[in-house]
Amino acid sequence: MKPAEILTYIRNVPDFPKKGILFKDITTALEEPVVYKAIIDNMAEQIKNIKIDNIAAIESRGYLLGAPLAYKLGVGLTIIRKPGKLPSKVYREEYDLEYGTDALEMHQDAIKKGAKVLVVDDVLATGGTARATCKLIERAGGEVVGALVLMELVALSQKAGLKAPVLSLIKC
Repeated sequence: MKPAEILTYIRNVPDFPKKGILFKDITTALEEPVVYKAIIDNMAEQIKNIKIDNIAAIESRGYLLGAPLAYKLGVGLTIIRKPGKLPSKVYREEYDLEYGTDALEMHQDAIKKGAKVLVVDDVLATGGTARATCKLIERAGGEVVGALVLMELVALSQKAGLKAPVLSLIKC
């Protein structure tokens, strides 16, 4: 299944979570087993030549892509969470969203020094969550080798300012 066909399974939700935002809802694609498998297989194909030790999946939709990718590639999964959800010592990074501010946390011992880490999420818009995740990984001593997303909103992502390469299955 080609990315253009996958895009037809992604629902647009206007004015969510606030007026003026067009939310890309991937749940409609994940509900279809053939589409979900095609998403994971296509994303894995994009990174097959990149040395990766860990995938850092961003809460919460990033988990739906990062976990099966980590399994398929035989690499570790590091979860990046909203504040107050992790039980051990954490690094915390605040960031701006296109519709507000938030923060992310990661266990301080989640990444080994020198580990090559791929950031995985569903959508790249302005890059706030991806930049915050990269900072968490670097603070722990990891090396961010790239950011992989299902969908890149090109008009917004050009301002993301990520140092690592961005790979996206769908550009819209």
